[in-house]
Amino acid sequence: MQYFKLDVKQSHSMDYAACYLYLIDDSEAINIRTRPMIVVCPGGGYSFTSDREADIVALQFLSMGYHAAVLRYSVAPAVYPTAILELAATVLQIRSHAEEWNVNPDQIVVTGFSAGGHLAASYCMFWNQKWVAESLHTESESLRPNGMILAYPVITSGEYAHHGSFHNLLGEEYESKKEMLSLENCVGEQVPRTFVWHTYEDQSVPVQNSLFLVNALASNHIPVEFHLFEKGGHGLALANRLTNTQGHGPECAASAWIPLVHQWMENWLAAQEPSV
Repeated sequence: MQYFKLDVKQSHSMDYAACYLYLIDDSEAINIRTRPMIVVCPGGGYSFTSDREADIVALQFLSMGYHAAVLRYSVAPAVYPTAILELAATVLQIRSHAEEWNVNPDQIVVTGFSAGGHLAASYCMFWNQKWVAESLHTESESLRPNGMILAYPVITSGEYAHHGSFHNLLGEEYESKKEMLSLENCVGEQVPRTFVWHTYEDQSVPVQNSLFLVNALASNHIPVEFHLFEKGGHGLALANRLTNTQGHGPECAASAWIPLVHQWMENWLAAQEPSV
């Protein structure tokens, strides 16, 4: 396995902004030449990136046989759209090095938790806008995400908003831009197939965030799988002992999201296999 740091800084990035890649080595003993890449965006209310939703999550995807990456994106005082451009730079570099790194360029999936879910979803909705490609000096198609995995994501800036995330993301432009970044209103055909999970008991980011998103995805005929677990507060991460801190689990039922997302991925990969 290879592990290294990727420079994804943009003009307004913070010094710490970087992406950390975990690449599974190619092996003659395993008849797999290319693998999906899962890019993980930890949560943290756009004020930090949580260790509980970072490398330990990436390792879960590695154990499934996928390459993985953790994006430590810029947070406050950095503001929109810095983090989106860092995620775009990550996707662009992964796709540009796909052959060298044994990545399937049509299997790049962005994953986000809480505010990181807002970042991942924002990217999946805005990647094809002209300003994103122009900022990266590339073509929009090179930035296309092929799938999206969201855990208790921040989505709406309306009644059920996690206002702290939007204040940190937008700074002084909070009032003028918060409606634009209420993502249930931004879904269109550009959004890839999606997996979402949330808990009913989440009091920080209410489940309505995911419900609004899932409804918008279904209305736009975007394939989506959604799991709602009754028990568990916000920020469960793996929802088991490995990411358990006071107030964050473990919740045995919610931990089922890990095998569920694995099956979701495998069903998608199987559907892409050429028929014999």
